Formats: sequence, structure tokens, C-alpha cells
Amino acid sequence: MRSQVILSLLSTYFSTSRLSFLSGPSSKLSSGLKEVFSDDNQLPVNKSIAIVGAGSAGLAMLKTLTELPDETKQSLNFILFEEREDVGGIWLPDINIVHPPQLPETPLYPRLRTNTPVPTMTYPNVTFPPGTPLFPSHVHILAYLKRYASRFDLYDHIAFNHKVTEAKWLGTPYAGQWNLTVLNSNGTNETKIVDHLVVATGNNHIPRSPSWPGQDSWLRQSTDREILHSIYYKGPERYTNKTVLVVGGGASGRDASSQIYGVAQKVYVSLHHPSSLEIPPEIEIRPDISHFTNNTIVFVDKSQVKVDSVLLATGYQMRKPFLEAGDVMAIHPKTRFRQSNEDDRDDDITASSPTLTTNFKYIFPLHKHILSLCASHPPTALSFIGLPSGIANCPSDYAQGLFVTHVILYPNILPSRDEMLAELELQEQTIREHGLNPYEVGHRLLNGTSSEYQDDLVDFLRDKGVISPYTPKFVEQWRRDANYPYLRRGWIHIEDLGEADQWLEGVETEAEWADLMNRVDAWQHDWENENNISFVPDPLQFSYVDDY
Repeated sequence: MRSQVILSLLSTYFSTSRLSFLSGPSSKLSSGLKEVFSDDNQLPVNKSIAIVGAGSAGLAMLKTLTELPDETKQSLNFILFEEREDVGGIWLPDINIVHPPQLPETPLYPRLRTNTPVPTMTYPNVTFPPGTPLFPSHVHILAYLKRYASRFDLYDHIAFNHKVTEAKWLGTPYAGQWNLTVLNSNGTNETKIVDHLVVATGNNHIPRSPSWPGQDSWLRQSTDREILHSIYYKGPERYTNKTVLVVGGGASGRDASSQIYGVAQKVYVSLHHPSSLEIPPEIEIRPDISHFTNNTIVFVDKSQVKVDSVLLATGYQMRKPFLEAGDVMAIHPKTRFRQSNEDDRDDDITASSPTLTTNFKYIFPLHKHILSLCASHPPTALSFIGLPSGIANCPSDYAQGLFVTHVILYPNILPSRDEMLAELELQEQTIREHGLNPYEVGHRLLNGTSSEYQDDLVDFLRDKGVISPYTPKFVEQWRRDANYPYLRRGWIHIEDLGEADQWLEGVETEAEWADLMNRVDAWQHDWENENNISFVPDPLQFSYVDDY
């Protein structure tokens, strides 16, 4: 068996078709194999895997499975369930017009453009086609994901219009299977039994809509007043000639307010967290809302405003309804995972809890934001792809998918559950040392740690001998250098001059995209210096989350 494993791994990890970061010099194979492969790394037999969600996370997980050696894939059965009609996740438009309380299938809106340069958003070694703008519309992102799924034959493994409505664990802390209830395209329920469940459903589906004293009375005073979450935002037109309060200063709040102030009479933005970022002078910043009166909104500093509409750019609840339906995840808005050296609280969750917990912002306990550590099932039974924020999705999703695939194949490479819980405790303590509450910031990575996070996942697999030991770091240097402070407004400047096509000419490879970003950033820097323009941080570039 051992020799078969080695041959299978060789055929994949050292072939010319393998992605570069998993390949290595063939001259080192014979000596390296003796050091990195052991009899403990035995492949599973007849394992089944279900992935839920065909956005960037689900596609990444599926890709890591499909690129396994044929011999390995023959021992696995895997399928991806997607409740919509195509791949793309939130980038797939919803053609239906819905109104509260019905939720749209995506928060996508027609004017949405990326606030992150697309070279940094790519799966490893899969660039956007030549001519793609540095900060394109959502149409380009959807097309990229569709091309990715087609190029690597991922469509063959996806069941569209299949919605997982319940997942129940049938087994013990050591072994068992998942009983999935799936609503199929014919509107009938099917039962699927699988060994491993991978949740890749995204994080922007169920709005987080705070409420304040007096808001119902305020709404009743006029039929023209509204409080609407940004998941329903489709453009600024509905706010023409109105006075608007946008609540929240994250990606959605900044994007919406910057669009709305061009058509509204007046725009205010209520920020939960202080911000040093400058915004257009037409927009007034206010603190948290205290309460509503019949005619005004009162803030915590006692100031008041009169508005027609309130747009809640307040983010989304961290929930997975099909796990809740199967009693795999419990909702406890005020709870936390009790640290080993802390005093007990009545609402604490401990290591013996049979379920995962969400407080709407954070799912816990998880190993590396991925593996479920609840006491009712083995750590590889339930995995999550795509929870971290403050990170570019596609490369991170792929690193997580690579990690999940290989710990499913080789579960004995993982530390014990107790050791992983101790690592989680240390992770949360590090967040506290930075002045943050892990149960408030959720799965947001600390600034400057996104590359390290991805590298750690792949380095772990390399150190355990289940991928090539002769690989460079997962995160390429050009991605590490990509946080250019002038880049986004430099590209907008270039587009305003009508020169985008000239800048994009001949740009195809990752190295050429990286060079383009460097040149645009340097050009804008020089132009601002020559025109004596004081530097202002870009409030939208590299903003991944709604900060509320």
C-alpha cells in the first residue's frame, strides 16, 4: 500500500501539469521521499465528501479534490450541492425583485465594482484574461469563476438547484456519517449519506439588522420613511433628492454612501468604530445611534438629524441554517468559549459541548477557522471554507481547500483535539493582546497576517510529508507586495483619462499583472506629489468586510 501511495503522489505532485507551488526538482525525489513519507500516511478507502456552495470557496475545495491522482480519486466519492442555477456564489446576479422579509439570493448590485485589484483575487496561476480592468465590475468576477469551473471540469461534479436544508450527524465523537436532507430541482427531498461535510456557503446571506428604541414609531409617522438593509441596495436612484443616513463604514457602507451622495439632498454616515479615513466633505459623519424620536434620529453624542431613509450597511449574521436545523450548530448571541484559565460563566460553552456555537459573528470552536472541534464528531467530519475575512478569497479558499483535502486523506497528521483546542485558545489570546475581542471581530484576520495564515496551512501539509517538500511559500512575493496605497485611485485616474487600454496592453502573466500594479501605483504617487496633493488613505481599497 505504501508504494502505491508514493507512486500516486509522485504522479500528481511532481508532474509538469501540477501547479508550480506544489512541484519541485525531480533530482531530489529519491532522498526526499525517505524523509517525508511514512507508513502512518495511509489513504482512506471509499470515503464520501459533500461540499455545499459553488462560490469561490466551494470551487476551490472541489478543484483540490479533482486534481488528486486517479488512484486516490477512485477511493473517494464527492459532490458539490449548489442551490442556485450556476456557479459564482454572491457574484451570480439574482434576476428576481424581492422585498422584505424575503431575502434576495445575493447582495450584488449593478454598479458594484471590486475594491480589490483583480490580480490579488485569483486562484494560483489562473489569471484574469488580458484586457480586464484592474478594478472591474462584478461581471468580470463571475466570468472568471465560470471559466475556472469549465477549464478544470468542475461542472461535472456539481448538482445545481439542490439545496441542503438539514445536516444531522449520525455517530460518535470518533466515527459516523452525515445524514443530509437535500431539496432537489424537482422540489422533493432526497437523503444523502456522506462521511465528510464541507461548508462553503459564503457569509453574506442573512442580514444583521440592529434596531433602536423608537424606530417603529418613527416609521409610522410617514409612509415615505424606510429602514432598509444594504442586501436590498440596487443603486442610488431610490434616494434621489432624499436625506439619507447610512449606518456602517465598511465596504458596503462606503460604497453606497459614495454613490448616494451624488443624487441625494444630504448623506450622513453613522460609524460604530472611529475612523481616520477622510471622506467627501458632502458626507457628514455621526457616531452610533442612541434612539429615534417621532421626527429625528438621536446619536450617542446627543446630536440629532432628520432623514427620509436609513440604509443599514451593518453586515451579515454568521449562520449556517442547515447545520442549525440538524442540531449541529447552536445560536448563543452572548456566549463565548470558556478559556481553561478563566472563571466559569453560566452562558459559557466548554470543550465538552456537543455542538458548534455561533454568536452571529463567530463560529466556534474551530481549528484554524476550518475544522469543527465540537465534541460530537471527529475533527475532519465537518469543515468550513471561506470564513476568514480581511483576506483575498480565491487564494485563501484554495489554501484552505488543500488543507481540508489532505487532512481528510490523512487524518492522523492532525494534532489531538485537546492540542487543537489549546491552539485555538492561544489564537484568541493573541487577538485580545491586540486590543480586540475575538467574539466581536469573528473570523477577521489581524492586519498583516493573511499571507502568514495561508502559508501556515500549506507549510503544515509539507512538514507532515503529504505534499512535496520542495515547494516555495504558497503566497508569492508579488501578492505580499500588492498593498499599494495609490493603486485604486491611480486606476480610476487612468480610466478617466481614457488610457486604460494602453496600460493593459500585453499584460497576461502573473508577473506582468504584478508589474502593472507597481507601475500604476508609482505613476499616481508621482502625479500627486507633482501636484502637491496630500496623501489620503483610500477608504475602499482592500476593504473586505462591513465594519459595524
